[in-house]
Amino acid sequence: MNTETNYPKAVIVIFGATGDLAKRKLYPSIHRLYHSGKLGDQFAVVGVGRRPWSHEDLRAVVKESVSSDDAEAKAEEFISHFYYHDFDVSSPASYQALNTLLSGLEDTYSIPNNRMFYLAMAPEFFGTIAKFLKSEGVSETTGWSRLVIEKPFGHDLPSAKTLNEEIRDAFTEDQIYRIDHYLGKQMVQNIEVIRFANAIFEPLWTNRYISNIQITSSESLGVEDRARYYESSGALRDMVQNHMLQMVALLAMEPPIKLNTEEIRSEKRKALRALRPFSKDEVDQFFVRGQYDAGTIDGNMVPSYLEEHNVDPNSNTETFVAGKLLIDNFRWAGVPFYIRTGKRLEKKSTQIVVQFKDIPMNLYYGNGNSMHPNLLVIHIQPDEGITLHLNARKLDGGTYAKPIKLDYQTNYNDIMNTPEAYEKLIHDCLLGDATNFAHWDEVALSWNFVDPISEKWAETKTLKPNYPAGSMGPKEADQLLEKDGYHWWNI
Repeated sequence: MNTETNYPKAVIVIFGATGDLAKRKLYPSIHRLYHSGKLGDQFAVVGVGRRPWSHEDLRAVVKESVSSDDAEAKAEEFISHFYYHDFDVSSPASYQALNTLLSGLEDTYSIPNNRMFYLAMAPEFFGTIAKFLKSEGVSETTGWSRLVIEKPFGHDLPSAKTLNEEIRDAFTEDQIYRIDHYLGKQMVQNIEVIRFANAIFEPLWTNRYISNIQITSSESLGVEDRARYYESSGALRDMVQNHMLQMVALLAMEPPIKLNTEEIRSEKRKALRALRPFSKDEVDQFFVRGQYDAGTIDGNMVPSYLEEHNVDPNSNTETFVAGKLLIDNFRWAGVPFYIRTGKRLEKKSTQIVVQFKDIPMNLYYGNGNSMHPNLLVIHIQPDEGITLHLNARKLDGGTYAKPIKLDYQTNYNDIMNTPEAYEKLIHDCLLGDATNFAHWDEVALSWNFVDPISEKWAETKTLKPNYPAGSMGPKEADQLLEKDGYHWWNI
């Protein structure tokens, strides 16, 4: 048993316990925290759902979901901490019964009234659940109460404001943890370390030395079984409004005064406020959208988006977005941040490429040299690591130069021991560390930037499949960079 006293002690309440997210991500993540010694024995997990399950039904599902983990030895001991509560989201009596269950578990496991509420369900229920958690006293404890919210947080700025007001009636901002699983990825968190712990990078992290920054998040999968959600979302809302803009903020932010939640969030907000807004008339100059057609992935033919199950055959939904972002401040004036994300692309990959400017009067251009711009590549997934592209003298002598790579990639053992994003974020929440969660101001600034783009695209219902599955997107995305004298780095 884990008997140390400095472990987080809490009841974790998962609303949507019978859903896919809980089975695929949440249960395995909590299991790994327990097995790795980051979670002691003073915890309980209450799964909340509409199905008339028993505790044993939930435990069977949890056992199956963690069976692929390397740590099955403690499985029985682990699942004994799980309990089920069948639930009516709009019934005060359900919340009162839940409160009674939680109080009993806190006595059983000697938990000091700390409660974490994870809303892993449809966002239309967020406000209702938050309201009843407060009104029925479930969140009013002598310990701490924290609310974890999955995306989407609204579908535009007005709906996000409405949702935020509903939740803020029941929880304060410092109790709300808006989860963005990209912020839990090791190499995304490593952006700050690369920048602020290395004297060779931070002095160069300006428009004097950087020509452009590219962020690519590509998926080889299609919409699979998410078509109903994706039809109302699209790549812009699903990826750009949250994941992509969060990475932009981390890359563009100024060094914080201290490495704490308040100061890091403050600098991210400043970076997002400096994003140049675009009117609807300017959208086509700076953004490209696409929709995948039939094509070949790994030698297999795959259908077009319009042929996918539950997709409107006349759908205007984009499955690809590329854009040019400009940040109007002293550090970044004139440096384009290019982003692209899409489904059914050539490969699954998320990476950041920082392209440095060439030095004046480079004596090694021409004369048989195969020169290459200096690049810093941050690999986020599936590989994790960094690569620095430099130019060096050829081994056969003379004045010839060639590109070389200084490469660090996590090896197989490192990958096996790397915390999965949800594992890291759940642990952060239990510890009360909100650094890697989105503040409301960040959410609002992101929607404010994205809304004119989505409004423009909603007005022009002309989108048809314009890139084959297995490619890297429509040719217009390449032209977006070519007119600035650049090209996408597919590294």
